[in-house]
Amino acid sequence: MLQLTHQRGKREKDHRVGKPFFSIYRHGFARVAVGVPAVRVADPLFHAQQTLALAQRAHAAGAVVVIFPELGLSAYSNEDLFHQDALLDASRDALAQVVAASLALPLLIIVGVPLRTEGRLFNCAVAIHAGRILGVTPKSFLPNYREFYEKRQFAAARDALGTTIEIGGASVPFGTDLIYVAQGLPGLLVHSEICEDVWTPIPPSTYAALAGATVLCNLSASNITIGKADYRHALCAGQSGRCVAAYLYSAAGPGESTTDLAWDGHALIYENGELLAESERFADDEQLILADVDLERLAQDRMRLGSFTDTVHDHREALRQFRQIPFELDLPVGGLALIRTVERFPFVPNDPATRDARCYEAYNIQVHGLIKRLKATGIKHLVIGVSGGLDSTQALIVAARTMDRLGLPRRNILAYTMPGFATSEHTRSNAHALMEALGVTANEIDIRPSALQMLNDLGHPYAVGEPVYDITFENVQAGERTSHLFRLANFHNGLVLGTGDLSELALGWATYGVGDQMSHYNVNASVPKTLIQHLIRWVIRSGDFDPAAGVILQSILDTEISPELVPASDGSTHAPAQSTEAKIGPYALQDFNLYYITRYGFRPSKVAFLCHHAWSDATRGAWPDGLPIAQQIAYDLPSIKQWLNVFLYRFFQISQFKRSAMPNGPKVGSGGSLSPRGDWRAPSDSEARVWLDELRANVP
Repeated sequence: MLQLTHQRGKREKDHRVGKPFFSIYRHGFARVAVGVPAVRVADPLFHAQQTLALAQRAHAAGAVVVIFPELGLSAYSNEDLFHQDALLDASRDALAQVVAASLALPLLIIVGVPLRTEGRLFNCAVAIHAGRILGVTPKSFLPNYREFYEKRQFAAARDALGTTIEIGGASVPFGTDLIYVAQGLPGLLVHSEICEDVWTPIPPSTYAALAGATVLCNLSASNITIGKADYRHALCAGQSGRCVAAYLYSAAGPGESTTDLAWDGHALIYENGELLAESERFADDEQLILADVDLERLAQDRMRLGSFTDTVHDHREALRQFRQIPFELDLPVGGLALIRTVERFPFVPNDPATRDARCYEAYNIQVHGLIKRLKATGIKHLVIGVSGGLDSTQALIVAARTMDRLGLPRRNILAYTMPGFATSEHTRSNAHALMEALGVTANEIDIRPSALQMLNDLGHPYAVGEPVYDITFENVQAGERTSHLFRLANFHNGLVLGTGDLSELALGWATYGVGDQMSHYNVNASVPKTLIQHLIRWVIRSGDFDPAAGVILQSILDTEISPELVPASDGSTHAPAQSTEAKIGPYALQDFNLYYITRYGFRPSKVAFLCHHAWSDATRGAWPDGLPIAQQIAYDLPSIKQWLNVFLYRFFQISQFKRSAMPNGPKVGSGGSLSPRGDWRAPSDSEARVWLDELRANVP
């Protein structure tokens, strides 16, 4: 990490300008922190020191927001001691100490403290920045059941008469309707609530999120009982997901009174349902957790979710009551590396159990989609081209299981391998072995005679013996294969099953028209290449098919991805002569680009930043399950930029017309599909300039 400094009194209009490429603040992230200090019951000055020490650590780590537990400056477990003037005065003194020290800590600090106003005592969250109190939020819902007796000591927010509170001779905004708006970091709008507030049917933070808050903070004490930690996770995950926001949760740490209760110091940071950071529970010492919240991702999701904006509209009168309190946020100057986990394979969960569950779902979505299509048409035969490659293998597996589910013989699958001018013996033998192992009707049609006739009709040089391997030479073969399949379907009253995948559709790596871009139904249409590889691996492990099939499937996984349309220069036919990834880039990178460009609409420079974080270090993580193709692989920024440039040009400028006419197929993953009837509606004749220019201008 580079040395961090802060500049005060200067607001940047564009948070990307003047910041190093590898700094998170250039790319719309905000580093946030949750502190869990050590506690001495009824010792506010000690708590002020603990709070400031953790705030200093958060500042040194580059955070711009840090929160602390409920009543953290007094301790939560004081009970009737909260009615002692000495304790309340000392708590105010501790607050004043934190406020004074915040002049040297340019981050938003939110602490818990008991405060008196209007003759009542309130359990409050106080927002502090640069030597002043921005606002005070009282607790809305006071638990008064089982072990809780808060109404004995405190008044609820609804009991307050005014909208300000006097602290240190200043009138400060007071209420649950306060949103702190950072000037200098677009998208950082912070709201706070306290403990029980999130346990209610409609937490105050729900309205705050609808009013624009993106970082929701919960100052909690929360004693621990068996199973409660799991429920906290569920609450924070659910609230962050429903509100499309980050949710920061703190709990009282070591030292709270154990007269009748125990405490585990549980701190959590969630973003839109995803856990980013969690403290160690039952730790002996104070703790600080940090996470990088993606503010741009939250903004993108909210913009896309019509139901979110409809809810804003339905509650617009209540939302107008929220008060936005601006504060000048001085961001760290210098490099600040991302601490967030960015998975190399966003379409493939890294956790084995989750990955297996997703593969099960994807596989069955494909099968059920095909079952419905066959039932709807009354067709009982499938026609499929089997190349010995990944995509046709996955489609054939799905077809076999579909026939099983329909109670039809697998012989009703009419499978054809169609060798051309560059088909290798390796893939051809794998195709035949797979068809035999699955028990389908296996056939072979040599397309070379018909392709040669087409080339001769065109007057192509290859027809007279010249080794010209241009796009026409390649597409004549792809077209002949699909043309045969459609006529075979006519002849056998069958349905052509497509094999092309989501990655190929994104890159336009498919022959249009009567080519491999077309079929009657395509079960792979929304499945990216990286997921197909894992679906096949999952099928091998599941034992759904004969062990002999598993051996062939593994051989197919280990084979170089190739279109096999151009023969080797030395005439060798043992292995594929072409490499798809050498032409259009590694599918691992291109699937990464596809996910973040289409799912979130991120600018290319941010995608490159995330990709570099995931892929720049070979030791950061190999392909899940140790797939050999991705072990010990790393990509530097120039390589990432090179292949992202290829992706942007092919995706935005030259291949949409193919997607506009793509066949039916089921949407499989939340990463989306590129169907013009589903997730992706785009013009076929757009320009890629704005994306290419942004990449060139902002990625070194």
